[in-house]
Amino acid sequence: MQVEYRSKEEIELIRVSSLLVGKTIAEVAKHLKAGVTTLELDKIAEDFIRSHQAVPAFKGYHGFSGSLCVSVNAEVVHGIPGSRVIVEGDVVSVDCGVLKNGYYGDSAYTFAVGEVSEDVATLMQVTKACLYRGIEKAIAGNRIGDISNAIQKLAEEHGFGVVRELVGHGVGKQLHEKPEVPNYGKAGQGMLLKPGLVIAIEPMINMGTKNVRQLKDGWTIVTADMKPSAHFEHTVAVDNIKAEILSSFDDIENSERENKNLCNVHTTQKNIV
Repeated sequence: MQVEYRSKEEIELIRVSSLLVGKTIAEVAKHLKAGVTTLELDKIAEDFIRSHQAVPAFKGYHGFSGSLCVSVNAEVVHGIPGSRVIVEGDVVSVDCGVLKNGYYGDSAYTFAVGEVSEDVATLMQVTKACLYRGIEKAIAGNRIGDISNAIQKLAEEHGFGVVRELVGHGVGKQLHEKPEVPNYGKAGQGMLLKPGLVIAIEPMINMGTKNVRQLKDGWTIVTADMKPSAHFEHTVAVDNIKAEILSSFDDIENSERENKNLCNVHTTQKNIV
């Protein structure tokens, strides 16, 4: 598959799908609390997506059973929704994709259910900051490595591990397109960025080691030391002056603030530099 560059009309269609992803995660966030199962959250997401004349992108993808990836604590990504019950203190990554009007959108957000330690709050804050640090580099004339290096540098400055085996990717008529967008690398290297390129940037940052392993279910990726991980993702379009963020956290953050069962670690965010 070659790298695709999208027209303004196509980018607008990707934006529609990406914004629906954000609204879906926001709907899930309204119901996220101790005592709910990950499968219950998945059902909420699927119903919401289908009610908006769209299709859950993950459901059936290479045999995946869920509409969401719900990854808890040491689970980095690809957690399969099931009977697991969320408990106080859990760190919950909700990753969602939709297909609408022939184009995909993809985004992820990590929540804290109840109170979490200061170390965990910092991990979440830094991971979210890594996302925006990477987005700042997603401009025409830069290279993929500029995005990757910006994410890696900020994460490692805070002593966190940057996952190597999983990467961001192109988004468009397929859920995963070229190019790959690693969260580590050297500035000035990799593919040259041009206007019209649409990519999902998604830092996956671990509290401890960068190393991960896959569980026997064939999907779930966990940290090798079983310390917590965080994951934030936006779909963005490369442009000349600055990247255009096609997904949105606005509705998600509103739900996070309004849900008293969630600890909004970002309202007291320290100055992440």
